[in-house]
Amino acid sequence: MNRSRLLFRGIAACFCAWMLFLSYASAGERAGRGRPNLVVFFLDDSGYGDYAHNGNPTIRTPNISKLAQDGMNFTQFYVTSPACSASRYSLLTGRYPGRSGLGSWVIGPGAQRHIHPKEVTLAEGLKSRGYKTGIFGKWHLGSPNKRNESSQDTLPLAHGFDEWLGTNVSHDYGTAMLLQSDPAGTEPIKGYSVIARNLPSKPDICASLTGRSTEAALSFIKRNKAKPFFAYIPFNMPHLGIHASDTFLGKSRRGLLGDVMEEIDDSVGRVRNVIEEAGLTENTLIIFSSDNGPWIKFQDTASHKMYGEARLHVGYAQPFRDGKGSTWEGGHRVPGIFCWPGKIDPHSVEQSPVSTLDILPTVFALAGVDIPKDRSIDGRDIRPYLMPQTHKENVPEFEFYYSFADNKPSAVRIGPWKMHTRISSQTGNNYGFKASRKTPLLFQVEQDLGERIDRAGEQANLVEQMMEKLTAFESQVQEEGSFWDAQ
Repeated sequence: MNRSRLLFRGIAACFCAWMLFLSYASAGERAGRGRPNLVVFFLDDSGYGDYAHNGNPTIRTPNISKLAQDGMNFTQFYVTSPACSASRYSLLTGRYPGRSGLGSWVIGPGAQRHIHPKEVTLAEGLKSRGYKTGIFGKWHLGSPNKRNESSQDTLPLAHGFDEWLGTNVSHDYGTAMLLQSDPAGTEPIKGYSVIARNLPSKPDICASLTGRSTEAALSFIKRNKAKPFFAYIPFNMPHLGIHASDTFLGKSRRGLLGDVMEEIDDSVGRVRNVIEEAGLTENTLIIFSSDNGPWIKFQDTASHKMYGEARLHVGYAQPFRDGKGSTWEGGHRVPGIFCWPGKIDPHSVEQSPVSTLDILPTVFALAGVDIPKDRSIDGRDIRPYLMPQTHKENVPEFEFYYSFADNKPSAVRIGPWKMHTRISSQTGNNYGFKASRKTPLLFQVEQDLGERIDRAGEQANLVEQMMEKLTAFESQVQEEGSFWDAQ
């Protein structure tokens, strides 16, 4: 009898211990599920009007449309700069380009500076919480060269990414390289190897860039499906010159631009399929956007040595004015989609303005990453827009500064009002306007989408208030400085 009781008690104790273990394991799994995977698609020079869901009649983008249908489409989505490097800096850091110390909106392969190692990127923050991180596409935030003594800090592995396949700069630079992370590699610096050099002379390589980025991203997701991951997919296209693979060439009614966009759309669908097959759909936030508007500088160019009939290869910023290289709306307004089934209601449309600055604070909050306290973070946590049922707090008012070529602001938007203090366009067209600090322009950009009607003369008090905001912002950026200033 005593032996039976002892046996029973032993079995009961083992059962309790096993249940306790399962409860801890279950809690661990719940904690893992509480940290969503993140996929960020970031196109190059793709305009607001390049997509079917925004009304393009001859470019088919069903997978991107489905992404918007399954999540939230932001109709007023902004990037901080109308050019490449500065825009990517803001996406990865949540900070305005003026804080970068880069001095220019684009840093070429020969530039001495690069994103500073003291910056905290999306990848670094997520990596601190156990995420695997990868970049599959264009970097354009630094290149190793003689001027920076081939610094290890120039390329992605120094900024939180575990692996990379992509180009150091835009593929139209004469010395552009296709690189990959490689533990045994030594070219151009330790930890990397070169797949191809001088990309403009290799159209077959350029035509493979979208496919290569996609395949690398798919492999990364499959290998890391059991742990949280961040896949950053900054496609090279549709930056001029545009290239599509043979599978998509000649298939779109819109011609080569349509072929390029439809190949990108197919890649979005393939990534979503792999996520679904891994059972991760409801634990993965996908963000889709572009670094700036279309390069309309070439909208009338019938023949270009490198870009071909560029006038047919440039996308659409409509209904907004101008495009890449300007602080008119067409340079800064881009597609913005957030998709997270089970968390973000499907068929959601949010008309409140947001920007790429808001991505880092929002993602860090979702993943439990502390916001750095030793520097300014310019974005906002927009979870109340994405998940209003569980996040009831108010999002701070949209106060946004449009950075120009020198990474200093040329315009400011507060609420629906936008004030220009200087204007420029790579087309050479100022559309009959002039702007200065003494005579700024003022547009109500929610009513006047094309920035046609200057209201500065009617809104003197508002102009004064916005000028005070702009001046205070400029002073704060200058006073704080950049990490480069300390060197």
